[in-house]
Amino acid sequence: MNREHQRFERQLNRLGRSLPGMDGPMRGLTAPGRGWLRAPMALLFIFGGFLGFLPVLGFWMIPVGIALLAIDIPGIRPIVARFLIRLQVSWRDWRARLPRPFRR
Repeated sequence: MNREHQRFERQLNRLGRSLPGMDGPMRGLTAPGRGWLRAPMALLFIFGGFLGFLPVLGFWMIPVGIALLAIDIPGIRPIVARFLIRLQVSWRDWRARLPRPFRR
């Protein structure tokens, strides 16, 4: 496993842990041999993310769907890993600027 692949795996695990209730399903979807399930789920996540203005769905679904696609498309793994890192840094910076009562 090369360095880029390890970086991608770390970011994918971190994404699963950071989304409430998604750690178990993410582990199940990322298991080897689940490509037949991963691709349709990734497309559903992406499509649902574009409908994020509706209740229940959210814009958070887009990066999850793209990350699931990257598992089976090795050429986009480094791009997705960098994107996930930037997303996490931006989220952390945004939350740091919130007033104290709104932080966890």
